[in-house]
Amino acid sequence: MNTNVWNGGGRRLYLHEVGMRDGLQAECTFVPTEEKIRLVDSLSHAGLAKIEVTAFVSPKAIPALADAQAVMRGIERVPGVVYSALVPNVKGAERAIECGVEELNLVMSASETHNLANLRMTREQSFNALRDVARLAREAQTGVNISLSCSFGCPMEGDVASATVLAWCARFVDGLGATGITLCDTTGMAYPTQVNALTQAFRQRWPDTTLTLHFHNTRGMGLANVLAAIDAGAERFDASLGGIGGCPYAPGATGNVCTEEIVHALELMGYDTGVSLPRLVGASRRLPDLIGHDTPSQIVKAGQRLDLHPLPRDFEAIRERAHARAAAPLAL
Repeated sequence: MNTNVWNGGGRRLYLHEVGMRDGLQAECTFVPTEEKIRLVDSLSHAGLAKIEVTAFVSPKAIPALADAQAVMRGIERVPGVVYSALVPNVKGAERAIECGVEELNLVMSASETHNLANLRMTREQSFNALRDVARLAREAQTGVNISLSCSFGCPMEGDVASATVLAWCARFVDGLGATGITLCDTTGMAYPTQVNALTQAFRQRWPDTTLTLHFHNTRGMGLANVLAAIDAGAERFDASLGGIGGCPYAPGATGNVCTEEIVHALELMGYDTGVSLPRLVGASRRLPDLIGHDTPSQIVKAGQRLDLHPLPRDFEAIRERAHARAAAPLAL
């Protein structure tokens, strides 16, 4: 599907916020529970389609998200927003379902090496574990999304064949009945023509399955990859408030594409994201104080395109001198 990507024409796109999980899990500073709740509530009222609130994992594995249950129970539920959480196993899924999570996000890698390094399991072991989680979710009538890491390349193996990625998608969609798949550019290795081709291939094979694209901006191609996916018919994208996040197995890897930067760009191009950019920026401005360092967000630093700057204090004097020079007769 090729579209005029440069003219959105009001086409609806959907932004999924992952900064509360994918971003905060990479931070050394523990953000207080009440501040996490406040951030999620701000994002809910900003108009995001989905918020990945937290992860129900071992506190020893990810101390930054040790308060998953308290956060999930404390947030305001805004109608129309899907509240998701990452779960690694049945135990995590049980905790998440008990807290009212509407969608379980299950993660494994398309790369065997990355899966072993990240999850300490082979891909087959991961699939078997996630199959049990999916069964539990069906019984609880809770949605299931599969996030397939390294869909566009592995930092240890290199290229991952699209046939491999699609084969794993088939096992989850056709085999387990997953209602959503997220193709993840875990370490920022994706490039636009690759993204376009894989997105088209997925949509042609599973037109009724919800597809989300998850990009990192490690090599500066995040927005270009989003546009390439839109050109191929994609309409759902993960993004992270402030552009925070990263991967421990890819030195130098940066965070996800920045939510406010993506919304800013897409709306200028005529797309409808349903997101209030001022509310989003307001939430993002609070991040540096909470995590203890600056964020990559250029919108926070530079403002929106038409956020104009005040005139110099002596502007009137400058203008008067310029006009005086223009009116003076030329010396012969």
